[in-house]
Order: sequence, then C-alpha cells, then structure tokens
Amino acid sequence: MIQVSDLKVQIFADGANKAGMLEMYAKPYIKGFTTNPTLMRKAGIAGYEGFARDILKAIPDRPISFEVFADEFAEMERQARNITTWGKHVSVKIPVTNTRRESSIPLVRKLSHDGIALNVTAMFTLDHVRAVVDAVRGAAPCYVSVFAGRVADTGIDPVPLMAEAVAELRAAPNTQLIWASPRELLNIFQADAIGCHVITVTNDILNKLPLVGKDLASYSLDTVKMFYEDGKAAGYVL
Repeated sequence: MIQVSDLKVQIFADGANKAGMLEMYAKPYIKGFTTNPTLMRKAGIAGYEGFARDILKAIPDRPISFEVFADEFAEMERQARNITTWGKHVSVKIPVTNTRRESSIPLVRKLSHDGIALNVTAMFTLDHVRAVVDAVRGAAPCYVSVFAGRVADTGIDPVPLMAEAVAELRAAPNTQLIWASPRELLNIFQADAIGCHVITVTNDILNKLPLVGKDLASYSLDTVKMFYEDGKAAGYVL
C-alpha cells in the first residue's frame, strides 16, 4: 500500500472555510488550495475580495485559485485581471464555458498569453482538455481542472478519461492536470497511479487520511463496535 508520503500527485485542499483551510495549511502534504463561488456561498462568505485577501495573508506561500463569477466574457476578463494582482501564487479560475455554453477558450488564450496564471475549470471531456492545451501552449502556467468525480456520478469510470488527459497535457509543459471533485479517498491513489499532477480534496475526505494502511480486520471490528454502541445508546428493544 502506497503511503501518503510516497505520493507524487500534489494534494490541494478544496474549501472556503478559513479555519478548515488553516488546519490543512499546517499539514506539509497539502501543497495548495482551491475554492469557488459555490463553496464560498456555502461558507457564508459575504465579501469575495475581502475573504480572498484575508486568506492570502494567512496562506502566502502556496498556490491558490480564485474563480471569476461573471457570465459575460468582458466582465470575466476584468475580474481575472483584478484577481491576478492579489498575489504571486494566485491562479484565476475560468469556467470552460459560460451559462449559454459559449466557449471561454478565446478568453483563456488571451489571458494566458498575457501572462496570467489560470485554472480552467468545470471541464468534463477530452475535447475540453484538447482545446485548453491548444490555447495555452507556450504561455503562462495553467491548471486543467477535469471534474472526474462528477464524471463518475454519471456512471462513467473517470480513470481512462483522466489517463488520456495526462497524455494530452504532454503537448503543453506549462499545464498541470487537476483531478477535481473526488468522491472518496481512493481517488487520490487513482490520480497518483495515472500520473495526474494535482487532486483537489475537501476536508471531509482529507480527514480520512489516517485510515490509509489500516488493518482491515481491525477496521471490521471497529465497525461492529460502532453498530453495537449506537444500538445500545439508542435504547432499542425487540
């Protein structure tokens, strides 16, 4: 069993709760951070830029991605050019399309060749991957974020898709593939096995890392004890 210390894939913590982010910042195996407007809304964040700048003061030395939240490309560009000024380790997340399914690739190409580090997000297909690779080749660093977990939610095994995406990214050495939205701890090891560069993981999954390598017979006994104790605590009778 590969241990966490042996993994080549970089683990980025995904979230928008400051306390949770700082908890993960204290762990040396967390190499970066990502967030998005949905996570920030769930966390009750009211001021987008204020939150971002506060986090960057607390986490000044690791990669972190903040997303635009516009739907018109001109406004996406304005927001991206603002966000990129917030810190030298900041990448700007741009969705692969807007809500009308209009491609953001022209904007991605423009921003990347203007030297702005990007994280192209909400990607699900190899066509998406190839378009981004073509747009950013030879330009600024760019994360290519494929939502493997959501692909899996549709009943499709994401591993072959992600393995092919790794191969596609070889044409653009300035890119790194992100396995986004993992659903279980196993996904970290799957991402590592195929040579994926980064996996973004929420704290609830990261908190399971101490289970790695746990003896399965002991884990079985722990589970039996849990069922017994909960039944007793509930006072169930037949």
